[in-house]
Amino acid sequence: MRDAIEWTSEELALLADKAFFPAKARITQKIRLLLEQCHVIFSEELKQWHLLAPPALNLEAVQFVKGEHLEDFPYQYLDFPRYYTRREKFAFRTLFWWGHHVVFALILEGGHLRQYKENMINRYADIADRGVTLCLSHSLWDWHQGPGYTLDITRSRKSQVAAVLADRPFMKLATFVPLIDSVMTSGQLVERGRQAFRAMLPIVTV
Repeated sequence: MRDAIEWTSEELALLADKAFFPAKARITQKIRLLLEQCHVIFSEELKQWHLLAPPALNLEAVQFVKGEHLEDFPYQYLDFPRYYTRREKFAFRTLFWWGHHVVFALILEGGHLRQYKENMINRYADIADRGVTLCLSHSLWDWHQGPGYTLDITRSRKSQVAAVLADRPFMKLATFVPLIDSVMTSGQLVERGRQAFRAMLPIVTV
């Protein structure tokens, strides 16, 4: 005989909540619209810069993704610009992670990595103290923030950032926006994304 399935009162309340899924659908659509707005803004920004990027990068390529299981939480993201191969990566990801935060992240790996690191240090004053962090995980696909996961890029930490970067096989920088941040309620999240994009561009421009 199979074990009986028991339900908690909290589980049953969620199961019976007729308002939850329509609300989730509305939020999902809002996130998609925000990602589309970010795509437009980032496209406009890139017209002003000459990128140090893989020759095969196609600035017409864009990807919108939606899923349910990033550590058991729903997520949506925009990858633009985007270029991924097994050995080379050049992408800017805008990620909404339910229950956690919004992330604007620059993902770099491959042939230009040495130059990206040099740009990071040589243009450090242009990047520091602008809400950008260096991601410390050994995986490009870790989206946590905090001690052990991220290092704030501030003017006083230049030597520390250089030491951390020295032997890393890739670079990932990110700006994290809490879901309860005022930019979420004031309609300024896309502008916050533009600011993060501009702050990281000195690393990947000629």
